[in-house]
Amino acid sequence: MSTFPLSAIVGQEPLVEALLVCAVDPGVGGVLVRGERGTAKSTAVRALSDLLADDGRLVEVPLGTTLDRLVGALDLGRALAGEAAYEEGLLVRADGGMLYVDEVNLLADHLVDALLDAAATGVVRVEREAVSVTRESRFLLVGTMNAEEGELRPQLLDRFALGVDVTTPRDPAVRAEVVRRRLAFEADRAGFVAAWASAEATLRARIAAARAVLARVVLPERELLRITGACAALGLDGVRGDVVCARTARVLAALDGVEVVDAGHVERAAQLALAHRRRRDPLEQADAGHAEIADAVAGAAPDGDPPHEPLPDGPEGPDGPGGGGGSRPPAGDDGPARGGDRSHDGPWTPPSRSHDAPARARDGAAPDPACAQDDPAHDASARPGGEQPDPSARAAAAGGVPDPERAALRARLALAGRGEGPAGRRGRSVGPDAGVIDTRAAEPGDPLALVPTLLARLPYEPPHPARETHGGRTAVRAGREGALLVLVVDTSGSMAAQRRLARVKGALLDTLRDAYARRDRVAIVAFRDAAATLVAAPGTPLEQAAAAVRALPAGGRTPLAAGLDAAADVVHRERVRDPRRRALVVVLTDGRAPQDQAAATHAAGRRLAQLADVHLVDTEDGPVRLGLAAELARAADATVTTLSTRRAA
Repeated sequence: MSTFPLSAIVGQEPLVEALLVCAVDPGVGGVLVRGERGTAKSTAVRALSDLLADDGRLVEVPLGTTLDRLVGALDLGRALAGEAAYEEGLLVRADGGMLYVDEVNLLADHLVDALLDAAATGVVRVEREAVSVTRESRFLLVGTMNAEEGELRPQLLDRFALGVDVTTPRDPAVRAEVVRRRLAFEADRAGFVAAWASAEATLRARIAAARAVLARVVLPERELLRITGACAALGLDGVRGDVVCARTARVLAALDGVEVVDAGHVERAAQLALAHRRRRDPLEQADAGHAEIADAVAGAAPDGDPPHEPLPDGPEGPDGPGGGGGSRPPAGDDGPARGGDRSHDGPWTPPSRSHDAPARARDGAAPDPACAQDDPAHDASARPGGEQPDPSARAAAAGGVPDPERAALRARLALAGRGEGPAGRRGRSVGPDAGVIDTRAAEPGDPLALVPTLLARLPYEPPHPARETHGGRTAVRAGREGALLVLVVDTSGSMAAQRRLARVKGALLDTLRDAYARRDRVAIVAFRDAAATLVAAPGTPLEQAAAAVRALPAGGRTPLAAGLDAAADVVHRERVRDPRRRALVVVLTDGRAPQDQAAATHAAGRRLAQLADVHLVDTEDGPVRLGLAAELARAADATVTTLSTRRAA
């Protein structure tokens, strides 16, 4: 079946440019494409594969793949004949080509871990059952995702060298051209491809010419300092962003047919290489950083032509100390990978393939992205003398919650026991989405693990431990699950005091950040006047949910029973849609409903408790406390956290 030509894609120029960069220099490190449905993400990736058919195959990772399929496992056919043999997985098959992961943000954690290991080390190691093998696995990693369905783990996000946010064109003329070309392609695929054959040939020739000139492209010291200055101004962790940006700028120059990188190439490279590396609030709009990057690049230009200065004890340049900053690297010099660090010996030329350190430690060791803005070191550099502000004072000043209260709230928002819900980070899981970590003897009713069961019955030499068990084997699974998190917020008149409402909104935003890190499905119910309103339906993108929280009005009566019943309706509907997902309801209120509604409120709390775990955040404050929220908590069998509205001392 014919593939839509890459040269025929219209309205997605940054996406096409990022793919061309990877086509010219696969060692750049791959690209992540984030965008709405129907924005040509998958179409462009497959078009690039077709364009580069002679350079390596495209291997796709299906969303429902298993760990055995990804890394490889025992060859079942040969195992039935009594031979323990390895069957290659997708990571090994992608060696030397392109590994494409559609909906990469929905991959289960144990698959992401295996992908990270292969991307970091360039090899796949399999140590399980009767298999012990190591295989080469160096590939161009390309992922596509829709951010509305959840974000990507920071460790995997950092493995993509380039990141592109694609959106639907807003210009009617551009949209019309998209539709016109798509209809023509569907009406006559072969004819459409033939009509664009010349443009495709021109694109192949451009890629070939860029590859030929790339080794001669110079990155002047001025532009290198522009890149590092911009990365420093953006506060990027590590120097991977600097390296990728410099390498991408050289490729863009090669694609333009020139041999010297200029400020325009750096600007374009920065937008591709740095946008997804910024320390950004997960509740921020995805495209909010492009202007910030442009400003950082523009403001990082050094005054005049900077002299070339080697590091202490560093290598001397070919023209003596100082290295003659504008000299061209020798033909074929691929930088540090082949001849040591040349970054201070004239224009910098990056290595042909990056051998980065293994991925950061897994769960628990990696920084929580939801807490990035709460890290005292995050903004210390912007303060005189670098002193670190008091975290509680900063949270209070921002309308948020002091650190001890935030920590207490997060600690209590946990799912008890083990569940079988979809992959996430909220609670422990033993369900089908959890990874297989071992096998054990099967008991009646347990699903059989086919390969371990076969191994238990085959006469391997040397003897395999599974031989001692003559019955069936079943998988032992471990992982984490995501929850349905329903936030129920009181915005009635009793909450309308400016300071109190600001703190409540701050607590909601903190909880949304926690939901981002835990991969929860979030809904928000607000109640005031005479009714409750679903202001964010389950699955609403978190940046939209955050915008709804910030816009919440206040005033009127307190229909607390209506708010609890609305939350129960949300939980019930979601349970019908996904019975495996457990629900957690957080109610933020001072409990001051009209006295004649007390019985109805407590009854609504009891109904809600039958459907979900309930946690109540008591926002009552002031010299006179009625304790009504605590009474509701007892009726709903809810745990309680007190949210102080006093500013930190």
